[in-house]
Amino acid sequence: MPNTYFKFKQFTISQTHAAMKVGTDGVLLGAWASVADASRILDIGTGTGVIALMLAQRNSTAIIDAVEIDTPSAKQAEMNALKSPWGNRIAIANKSFQDFVSETDNRYDLIVSNPPYFEQSLKSPFEHKNLARHNDTLPYDELLGGISKLLTEKGKFCGVFPYTEGNVFIAKASGYGLYCTKRLNIQPKPNRNTLRMLIQLEFDKKTIEESTLCTRDSEGNYTDEYKQLTADFYLAF
Repeated sequence: MPNTYFKFKQFTISQTHAAMKVGTDGVLLGAWASVADASRILDIGTGTGVIALMLAQRNSTAIIDAVEIDTPSAKQAEMNALKSPWGNRIAIANKSFQDFVSETDNRYDLIVSNPPYFEQSLKSPFEHKNLARHNDTLPYDELLGGISKLLTEKGKFCGVFPYTEGNVFIAKASGYGLYCTKRLNIQPKPNRNTLRMLIQLEFDKKTIEESTLCTRDSEGNYTDEYKQLTADFYLAF
């Protein structure tokens, strides 16, 4: 059974009621996304709120909105934010991203998401887990349409995806005037296949900065590169 909480260096995530627990994907995104010069940030599908809290820790002034369609998860994220040092800068909206897009007048310098990506696969008997894992309620086209509307002219979108789905998302993004400018391929060990990718999209088309990070070395130990990226958060590093 997953732990009911996950303790980081500067905050703790309670996750008893959240559909998706704290995982490597979200932590990688929260540590990697560019927060420089971002005065307003949006986290789509915040879950426990872990990414929003990581970004609040990294940017000491940004106002952060976080959207979560699953009510128990949204309530948990709100409590996690309130108990953190940055609760006054984080607002949780319990609604669909589509409704949020249609209702908000805000524009964002940084938008992040660890989105649901399963398509036409076996579903859980628990509906709140399906909301978190499957993209039935937030197809890529609707996600990209909302991002393109809410992103400032010089803003950035950063997301984490499985390898195949990430390439599909990048291809679709160009149809919305968004182009991949930075990409980090995540491998479990050296010379293994890329399982995840972190991508950055912008309206300006540029040469892609591409690199690779292995989370563990050939002996199974965490690599120095992974430790360096996540050192401000994980207690072990």
